[in-house]
Formats: sequence, structure tokens, C-alpha cells
Amino acid sequence: MALRRGGVVVGLPPLLLLRRLAATRAAAAGDAQPPESVVRIPWALRQRLQRGAQRRRRGHGEAAAAARPGKLLLRSRRPELSQPRWQTVGRWERPQLVSAGWKHRKACGDFFQLEPSQEAAPALQAPPPDAGQGPSFAEMGLQPALLAGLEGLSIGRPTAVQRLAIPALRRGRSALCAAETGSGKTLAYLLPLLDRLLSRPEGPAAEAAGPASPRGLVVLPSRELAAQVGAAAAALCRPAGLQVRGLTGGGAAGGLRRQLRAPPPGAAVLLGTPGALREALRRRFLALERLRWMVLDEADALMDDSFAEPLEEILAHAPLAAGAPGPAGPGEARTQVVVVGATFPAGLSQTLEKFTDVGRFITLTTQSLHRLPPHVQQKFVRLKGRDKLPELLQLLKERPASGGAVLIFCNSAGTVNWLGYILDDHKIKHLRLQGQMSAAARAGIFASFQKGDVSVLVCTDLASRGLDTSSVQLVVNYDFPDTLQDYLHRVGRVGRVGSKAPGAVVSFVTHRWDVDLVRKIETAARKRTGLPGMDSSISEPPPKGG
Repeated sequence: MALRRGGVVVGLPPLLLLRRLAATRAAAAGDAQPPESVVRIPWALRQRLQRGAQRRRRGHGEAAAAARPGKLLLRSRRPELSQPRWQTVGRWERPQLVSAGWKHRKACGDFFQLEPSQEAAPALQAPPPDAGQGPSFAEMGLQPALLAGLEGLSIGRPTAVQRLAIPALRRGRSALCAAETGSGKTLAYLLPLLDRLLSRPEGPAAEAAGPASPRGLVVLPSRELAAQVGAAAAALCRPAGLQVRGLTGGGAAGGLRRQLRAPPPGAAVLLGTPGALREALRRRFLALERLRWMVLDEADALMDDSFAEPLEEILAHAPLAAGAPGPAGPGEARTQVVVVGATFPAGLSQTLEKFTDVGRFITLTTQSLHRLPPHVQQKFVRLKGRDKLPELLQLLKERPASGGAVLIFCNSAGTVNWLGYILDDHKIKHLRLQGQMSAAARAGIFASFQKGDVSVLVCTDLASRGLDTSSVQLVVNYDFPDTLQDYLHRVGRVGRVGSKAPGAVVSFVTHRWDVDLVRKIETAARKRTGLPGMDSSISEPPPKGG
């Protein structure tokens, strides 16, 4: 409603008000008619008026969005920054982020949450009708003994990565196989490679008393992962009569020989960590001349500086180059190489190129690679460092006993130990797992957690790679991960194939560099795209020349 004050009507829009003022002044000067000349508005005022109009239009749009019913993709403490599922953000748009102001100390206490947009993991979605890939393991042509092993593991239908990888690997192609965490990559490479061993049986090695001579080798970054994959391989090989052995370090030379020992015809498949495998090769307990295939599992962890030298020594012993001794045809690579992971390091091609022709590798990737899991709730909380411990204790004490297992990630072994002492003081039963523990201390810790003896595990990223955590329903990033790759691996501990519930992830964000990563995650979530900066390591062309 407009009011008249001092002969001037107020409460009108700014431009109309300016025109009324000009007309009033002209009338006072004795003009019979209002001037018809254009009223000149200063540039600064015009800019301010335009910005105000834009804000009003944006406010009307937000009000309309809030009024339109529907489930949320992103839920914010500030409702105007929430994003409904139906709303789309263009590829080149810059969305308004909840985390935009999180580097300011006044942002502490703010949070946002990515809501699940589907119930099942992407890996469990059925293939399209025209995909041309068999819906069952039997229709893929796997050996009956392997189908019996799958039945013993209570596994019925293949996942997306298994439908993709099994036909290609059965044809003997070397490959880079990249798929999201928890999608069933272990069986995706074990099944076709074991099938190749069964389809081409070989007799025992020439010298039964000589070094172990496996026909299949799987290299893994940790003893816990080697034990887990070894158990799956043994279950698949048992009906076929193939023997499987695991080789991990941390003991004397006699321990290595004892782990490799197997009745004739010896172990067909060997799984081991880089340090233990290198030591066995140096002591001539192990020979790789009969090798038919080699798998590098969790490739990004294997390319860590601590594993680089042992891994290259193992690759140098294997008959990888074309024309290497063995039953392969002329010019054909003797050993099939499969590199597996959810993320690949940038230097992978250069390392492999030293030993084999990377140009012959095929690349197998799933559609959900490098994307945030759409079926897992993910919450990000901006906190001061001193508030992290009370927040964690409240989470653990409020969690019901039937709420499933909990993984708490820290960035260092020291933080794992310190946090463990605090949990002891609060009578919260837990286990600890970090890389600085001795082999004896680490033995059985993760197995005990998997069996459900203790429902809380405080750990470093040692537990974020490949381990089966289908009982876990809550992941807490007490320390925010250092990289986006680490975040994907940690969030992949929940909502896995075989999990009873999708689970949830809670991340504490404390440092300015944490905020940089959170902004990238929030932008990818709003745009429904993959996380940035990860594709180059897979599609990176091999180096030319020497």
C-alpha cells in the first residue's frame, strides 16, 4: 500500500518513485505539464536496483522449488540450499554450495546430507534387455566345478562388473578392470581366470622338490585382503581339486617355505603381498616360469612408494613379454595380466610398460565408476577440532545395539591409538587396526571384526581397500580423507554387494583443505557427475619410445 509523505508517495517501486519525484520538482518550478524527458538514473544505483531484482527473482524461484513436493537429493541445515531430486544443475552451471563459506570459523556447526536416491547398489541392477550378456553364470560358459563353488558360496546372479569382465577375461585378454567399490570385482577376475586353468590342465612341475611354481598369481597390498581373497579362491577351487596357497610376510624364512608347501601337484594359485613374494623369489622358494596369469588387485595401493620396488621385482620375474619362454604362441604374451581397482594411480601405465605391451590391454569400466554411491546416505559436518571427540562419542552411545558394525577412519596410526585409549575410558568395546602393528598383533583382528565379536573398528586406510565389510552399517570419517580416491574407498565400506542395509557415512570436516575436497564432492553430487580428476589415470596413453 502506498503512503503520502510531504507531498511524495512512498512505497512505490524505485523507478516509478524517481519519476514521481522528477514530476513533482517540475511542477513546483511552474511547468504546467510534467516533463517528458527520460529520467537519468546514476549507474551505481541502476546496478544496485538490477541486483535487487535478481535477488527477488531468485527468491521467487526458491520459493517455488520449496513449494513443489518431492524427495530431496541434498538436505541442508539451511532449507533454501537443499536440492530436490527433480532439480537438475547444468554441466557448466555453478551451483550455490552449502560448503561455500565453510572456511570461515563461523561456519562451524553447519552440515549437509546426501540422501539415497535408490535402494539397491548399482552393481545389482539388472542388465538392459539388449545388452547381449548372459544373465547367469552358467550361460557364460563357466566350468561346472566353478558353478558348484559358487553354489557353495550362495552366489546366484552376476553383478554388473562380473557380466562385463568374465567374457573378456575368458578369452585371455590382458585388461585394466575398473569398477566401484563393493561391486564384486574379486569374483569378476577369479572366475574367468580359474576357468582358463581348468580348461587347460597341466601336469606337475618337472621337479617336485623344487620351488613352488603356481600357474596363477594374485598380488594384494595387505595380509587381511590376501586372507579374504584366498578364502574365496579356495572355495571356488575346492570342487575342481585345485590347491590355493597364501603368502604373507612378517616372519622368518622358514615361515615362507611352510606357507608355500602343498601336496603334489603343488599349488595352482598363489596369493601374496609384495614384500613376501619378493623375499620368496630371492630365496628361490618360488618360481614364476609356469605362470599363466597374474592379477594386481587394488592397483592404487600397490603403486604406493612402499610397494613400488617389490612390485617391479615381481613383474621382472614373471614371463610377461611377448616371446617369453612357455607354451604361448610366437609373438604372444606368455602371461595374461589383469589390473583391478576402484581407482588407478597416474603412473600405472609407465610401470607396466617396462615389462609388457600396455597397448594390448583392454579397458573394462562400469557406468558407476568414480561416482558417489547413490544408495548410501552421506553426511558432512563442519566442526572445530575440539568438537570431534564429543560428536563421535554421542554417535556411538546413541547407536542401537542392532545398528550393525561401525568403522572409524583416522589418517594416522597415532590417532588410531589415541582414540582407542579414549574409547577404553568410556567403556566402548572396540578393535584397532593400523599398519604399524606387528604381524602377530594384526593377525586375526579383522577376522574377529568380520565375525561380529566386536562391532567397532578404529582403523587407518589399511581397512579401506578391498576388504569385505558387508556387516558394516556406519562409517565415520573422524579424520577427513586426504584425497577424493580415499573418500570413495572409505564410503565403499557400506552398501556393498551382500550388505543387509545400505548404511550411512558421517564425515567430520575440520581443516581448510578438507573444505576444498568437500566442495568438489558437493558439486559432483548436485550435478550427478563423477568426482573430478580420476579419469586420466585409466585412459592415460602409454608412453611412446623407450
